[in-house]
Amino acid sequence: MHITDRELWTLVHGMGFGAAYLLAFAGGLAGLYSLRPQWVTPEGVSERIMRLRWGMVLMAVIVWLTVIVGTYIVYPWYRSAPPKTVDTTAQTEELRQYPRYWLLAGEQTAEYHNFGMEWKEHVAWISPFLATVAAFAVMRYGNQLAQNRRARNMIIALFLLSFSIAGIAGVLGALITKAAPVT
Repeated sequence: MHITDRELWTLVHGMGFGAAYLLAFAGGLAGLYSLRPQWVTPEGVSERIMRLRWGMVLMAVIVWLTVIVGTYIVYPWYRSAPPKTVDTTAQTEELRQYPRYWLLAGEQTAEYHNFGMEWKEHVAWISPFLATVAAFAVMRYGNQLAQNRRARNMIIALFLLSFSIAGIAGVLGALITKAAPVT
Protein backbone atom coordinates (compact mmCIF):
# COMPACT_ATOMS: atom_id res chain seq x y z
CA MET A 1 0.00 0.00 0.00
CA HIS A 2 1.35 3.39 -0.99
CA ILE A 3 0.19 6.70 0.46
CA THR A 4 1.20 9.91 -1.29
CA ASP A 5 2.27 13.02 0.62
CA ARG A 6 -1.06 14.62 -0.23
CA GLU A 7 -3.01 11.63 1.06
CA LEU A 8 -0.91 11.59 4.22
CA TRP A 9 -1.62 15.27 4.94
CA THR A 10 -5.30 14.74 4.20
CA LEU A 11 -5.30 11.88 6.72
CA VAL A 12 -3.47 13.99 9.30
CA HIS A 13 -6.00 16.80 8.78
CA GLY A 14 -9.21 14.75 8.86
CA MET A 15 -8.58 11.44 10.56
CA GLY A 16 -5.81 12.73 12.81
CA PHE A 17 -6.56 16.17 14.19
CA GLY A 18 -10.22 16.38 13.14
CA ALA A 19 -11.21 12.99 14.51
CA ALA A 20 -9.20 13.56 17.70
CA TYR A 21 -11.13 16.77 18.38
CA LEU A 22 -14.49 15.19 17.65
CA LEU A 23 -13.73 12.14 19.83
CA ALA A 24 -12.28 14.14 22.73
CA PHE A 25 -15.39 16.31 22.70
CA ALA A 26 -17.38 13.61 24.52
CA GLY A 27 -14.97 13.71 27.45
CA GLY A 28 -15.06 17.48 27.62
CA LEU A 29 -18.82 17.60 27.49
CA ALA A 30 -19.19 14.93 30.17
CA GLY A 31 -16.68 16.75 32.36
CA LEU A 32 -18.52 20.06 32.03
CA TYR A 33 -21.96 18.55 32.46
CA SER A 34 -21.07 16.55 35.56
CA LEU A 35 -19.43 19.51 37.27
CA ARG A 36 -22.23 19.96 39.83
CA PRO A 37 -21.81 20.41 43.58
CA GLN A 38 -24.56 17.89 44.36
CA TRP A 39 -22.76 15.19 42.34
CA VAL A 40 -19.12 15.81 43.20
CA THR A 41 -17.21 16.56 46.42
CA PRO A 42 -15.10 19.73 46.59
CA GLU A 43 -11.98 17.59 46.14
CA GLY A 44 -13.61 15.93 43.13
CA VAL A 45 -14.40 19.34 41.64
CA SER A 46 -10.74 20.38 41.94
CA GLU A 47 -9.58 17.14 40.33
CA ARG A 48 -12.08 17.45 37.48
CA ILE A 49 -11.23 21.09 36.88
CA MET A 50 -7.55 20.25 36.52
CA ARG A 51 -8.42 17.55 33.96
CA LEU A 52 -10.89 19.86 32.21
CA ARG A 53 -8.36 22.69 31.97
CA TRP A 54 -5.77 20.50 30.28
CA GLY A 55 -8.33 18.74 28.12
CA MET A 56 -10.06 21.90 26.92
CA VAL A 57 -6.77 23.60 26.06
CA LEU A 58 -5.58 20.48 24.24
CA MET A 59 -8.85 20.30 22.29
CA ALA A 60 -8.58 23.96 21.32
CA VAL A 61 -5.02 23.37 20.08
CA ILE A 62 -6.13 20.29 18.12
CA VAL A 63 -9.00 22.08 16.40
CA TRP A 64 -6.68 24.99 15.53
CA LEU A 65 -4.22 22.49 14.00
CA THR A 66 -7.09 20.92 12.06
CA VAL A 67 -8.16 24.15 10.36
CA ILE A 68 -4.60 25.39 9.82
CA VAL A 69 -3.46 22.14 8.17
CA GLY A 70 -6.66 22.03 6.12
CA THR A 71 -6.42 25.63 4.99
CA TYR A 72 -2.71 25.99 4.33
CA ILE A 73 -1.60 22.48 3.35
CA VAL A 74 -4.54 20.43 1.99
CA TYR A 75 -6.76 23.15 0.51
CA PRO A 76 -4.20 24.53 -1.99
CA TRP A 77 -3.94 21.04 -3.53
CA TYR A 78 -7.72 20.84 -3.76
CA ARG A 79 -7.89 24.23 -5.45
CA SER A 80 -4.96 23.85 -7.89
CA ALA A 81 -5.88 24.85 -11.42
CA PRO A 82 -5.47 22.52 -14.39
CA PRO A 83 -3.38 23.56 -17.39
CA LYS A 84 -5.21 25.50 -20.11
CA THR A 85 -5.14 22.39 -22.32
CA VAL A 86 -7.44 20.46 -19.94
CA ASP A 87 -11.19 20.72 -20.60
CA THR A 88 -12.87 21.95 -17.38
CA THR A 89 -16.44 21.46 -18.62
CA ALA A 90 -16.54 17.65 -18.41
CA GLN A 91 -15.56 15.23 -15.66
CA THR A 92 -12.73 13.45 -17.41
CA GLU A 93 -9.95 11.31 -15.93
CA GLU A 94 -7.51 14.07 -16.84
CA LEU A 95 -9.57 16.58 -14.83
CA ARG A 96 -9.85 14.22 -11.83
CA GLN A 97 -6.37 15.34 -10.72
CA TYR A 98 -7.89 18.79 -10.00
CA PRO A 99 -10.64 18.10 -7.42
CA ARG A 100 -12.26 21.54 -7.35
CA TYR A 101 -12.58 21.72 -11.12
CA TRP A 102 -13.71 18.11 -11.37
CA LEU A 103 -16.53 18.72 -8.87
CA LEU A 104 -17.63 21.93 -10.60
CA ALA A 105 -17.66 20.21 -14.01
CA GLY A 106 -20.60 17.98 -13.05
CA GLU A 107 -24.14 19.00 -12.15
CA GLN A 108 -24.38 16.16 -9.65
CA THR A 109 -21.18 17.15 -7.81
CA ALA A 110 -21.04 20.96 -8.09
CA GLU A 111 -22.83 21.43 -4.76
CA TYR A 112 -20.03 19.52 -3.01
CA HIS A 113 -17.88 22.50 -3.85
CA ASN A 114 -20.48 25.27 -3.78
CA PHE A 115 -21.79 24.38 -0.33
CA GLY A 116 -19.37 21.85 1.17
CA MET A 117 -16.07 23.55 0.51
CA GLU A 118 -17.48 27.00 1.19
CA TRP A 119 -18.54 25.71 4.62
CA LYS A 120 -15.12 24.19 5.19
CA GLU A 121 -13.30 27.30 3.94
CA HIS A 122 -15.23 29.88 5.93
CA VAL A 123 -17.65 28.57 8.55
CA ALA A 124 -15.34 25.85 9.89
CA TRP A 125 -12.94 28.56 11.10
CA ILE A 126 -15.51 29.52 13.73
CA SER A 127 -15.01 26.18 15.52
CA PRO A 128 -11.49 26.86 16.88
CA PHE A 129 -12.50 30.32 18.03
CA LEU A 130 -15.42 28.89 20.01
CA ALA A 131 -13.28 26.08 21.42
CA THR A 132 -10.69 28.64 22.49
CA VAL A 133 -13.33 30.75 24.24
CA ALA A 134 -14.63 27.66 26.05
CA ALA A 135 -11.09 26.67 27.08
CA PHE A 136 -10.34 30.19 28.28
CA ALA A 137 -13.54 30.26 30.35
CA VAL A 138 -12.68 26.94 32.00
CA MET A 139 -9.15 28.20 32.73
CA ARG A 140 -10.44 31.52 34.07
CA TYR A 141 -13.36 30.36 36.20
CA GLY A 142 -12.13 26.92 37.27
CA ASN A 143 -13.77 25.69 40.48
CA GLN A 144 -16.39 28.45 40.31
CA LEU A 145 -18.03 26.57 37.43
CA ALA A 146 -19.38 23.96 39.85
CA GLN A 147 -21.37 26.65 41.64
CA ASN A 148 -22.22 28.87 38.66
CA ARG A 149 -24.70 26.88 36.58
CA ARG A 150 -25.31 29.73 34.15
CA ALA A 151 -21.62 30.11 33.29
CA ARG A 152 -21.23 26.33 32.99
CA ASN A 153 -24.23 26.15 30.62
CA MET A 154 -22.86 29.00 28.52
CA ILE A 155 -19.55 27.18 28.15
CA ILE A 156 -21.39 23.97 27.26
CA ALA A 157 -23.38 25.88 24.59
CA LEU A 158 -20.19 27.35 23.07
CA PHE A 159 -18.57 23.93 23.17
CA LEU A 160 -21.60 22.28 21.51
CA LEU A 161 -21.62 24.91 18.79
CA SER A 162 -17.90 24.40 18.17
CA PHE A 163 -18.44 20.65 17.96
CA SER A 164 -21.44 21.00 15.63
CA ILE A 165 -19.57 23.24 13.21
CA ALA A 166 -16.53 20.93 13.25
CA GLY A 167 -18.74 17.85 12.86
CA ILE A 168 -20.51 19.29 9.82
CA ALA A 169 -17.14 20.25 8.32
CA GLY A 170 -15.91 16.70 8.95
CA VAL A 171 -18.90 15.07 7.26
CA LEU A 172 -18.65 17.45 4.30
CA GLY A 173 -14.92 16.79 4.06
CA ALA A 174 -15.49 13.02 3.99
CA LEU A 175 -18.14 13.39 1.26
CA ILE A 176 -15.95 15.68 -0.81
CA THR A 177 -12.94 13.40 -0.41
CA LYS A 178 -15.02 10.41 -1.49
CA ALA A 179 -16.22 12.26 -4.59
CA ALA A 180 -12.95 13.96 -5.51
CA PRO A 181 -9.92 12.92 -3.44
CA VAL A 182 -6.78 15.03 -3.25
CA THR A 183 -4.19 12.58 -4.62
